[in-house]
Amino acid sequence: MDFPQALRERRTSRRLSQLDLAALAGTTQRHLSFIESGRSVPGRGMVVRLAESLDLPLRERNELLLAAGYAPVYPETPLDGPSMAPVRAAIDHILAGHLPYPALVVDRRGDVIAVNEALAVVTEGADPRLVGPGTNAYRLALHPDGLAPRILNFVAWARHVLERTGHLRELHEELRSYVPEVELSDQHLGFAVPLHLRTSFGELHLMTTVTTFATAVDITLAELKLEAFLPADAETAEVLLRARGTGGPR
Repeated sequence: MDFPQALRERRTSRRLSQLDLAALAGTTQRHLSFIESGRSVPGRGMVVRLAESLDLPLRERNELLLAAGYAPVYPETPLDGPSMAPVRAAIDHILAGHLPYPALVVDRRGDVIAVNEALAVVTEGADPRLVGPGTNAYRLALHPDGLAPRILNFVAWARHVLERTGHLRELHEELRSYVPEVELSDQHLGFAVPLHLRTSFGELHLMTTVTTFATAVDITLAELKLEAFLPADAETAEVLLRARGTGGPR
């Protein structure tokens, strides 16, 4: 990776001028111009400041450091490692705290790390091979043997999922093959699309929230996302409470 080009691409993708980025990083536009042209070699601290000013994910910050000839500074610790025991405990606590509403934790690819019991209401009827830790949440959402047959607003929900997976090229292409080419109406809300799902307990109207570990300095932790499904109306809340009271799908 060519560092000047990598820096310039990341700056322009965020629609920042050299002056904007220089101000954020505490340097001058002239110095930044020299860095982007290759006429000046930045120190390790400057690369870190530029990466922070660009608000890059930790993985990309390491990549930028490598491109500049420096060792990565952000570790990537396996989630099952001893030092991550507090993280695993926190995940379990958060998932339990969302009951009776469904929730799961995924990594940057959408691979499932953990789920709570209430998610069984959402996944009922899906092929077991598509459900649970080690599977992919995006594939579960759109696969014909996953949730797709029970999603009542499938086309709109599918477009919503596809908009979130553009950076995962192979998976994105697979998911596109499950989605019919249908023109969306003017009422399509994009990121705000709710999930309208048929279950044995009744229909669910669910909105989603995404929570991240904002202060993480480890790549593994920084890339985890808690995706929670919350009731979009009182009827859905009642259905989820009823499902919880009966122990969920059998």
